[in-house]
Amino acid sequence: MLPVADDQPRISIPLVTYALIGLCGVIYVWDRQGGFFGPNVVFADLTMRPNAVTHMFSGGDVFPLVTIFTSMFMHGNLMHIFGNLLFLGVFGPAVEQALGSGRFALYYILWGIAAAAAQVGVNPGSAVPTLGASGAIGGVMGAYLLLFPSNKIELTIPLLLFTAFVLPAWILLGAWFAFQIFVPQEGVANWAHVGGFLAGMLTVMILGGRTRVLKGRDPDLDFA
Repeated sequence: MLPVADDQPRISIPLVTYALIGLCGVIYVWDRQGGFFGPNVVFADLTMRPNAVTHMFSGGDVFPLVTIFTSMFMHGNLMHIFGNLLFLGVFGPAVEQALGSGRFALYYILWGIAAAAAQVGVNPGSAVPTLGASGAIGGVMGAYLLLFPSNKIELTIPLLLFTAFVLPAWILLGAWFAFQIFVPQEGVANWAHVGGFLAGMLTVMILGGRTRVLKGRDPDLDFA
């Protein structure tokens, strides 16, 4: 199942969301020297390796700190980037609208860092490169869950593109979160997803919760 739209009214253009989508797209093509397929080549050294980050804290090279940031803008293949940017495009605009573009940009980076920290914490000795925006996007989804739990999300089944159905956000996002914990997938940084998602939820709670975040915004933002 893939989300294709939500029912949140748009009162402004989500510039940061669109900029992130564009930036990830440009980096993806640049990384493959102008192509859409094949391995990452140009920025291969900028992926994050948990064991390198762990080694840094025992006196190693500090460069792995840079890869925590750079890796969240890189993707492994076309399906990887398509899925990530689809989720960002569906859930990002409403969260950006609620938080404001400046804060959304800052929190997006912080959610990506939290996601990387979770992945390193669970697999500190792993030498497998970790890359992708899904940890930071997990933060977007966690924030969305608390801000707009009853919004309706339109979904489609990939092999049946014209078959659409609707679920409340809390069911879809809750199921997605549970899936990351209880159905780990080989080659997927599930704990980065979990860490980012929890960081997004924590951000909303630190800001005072849903009512306080949405207070003073356009009334259309406040969905029961």
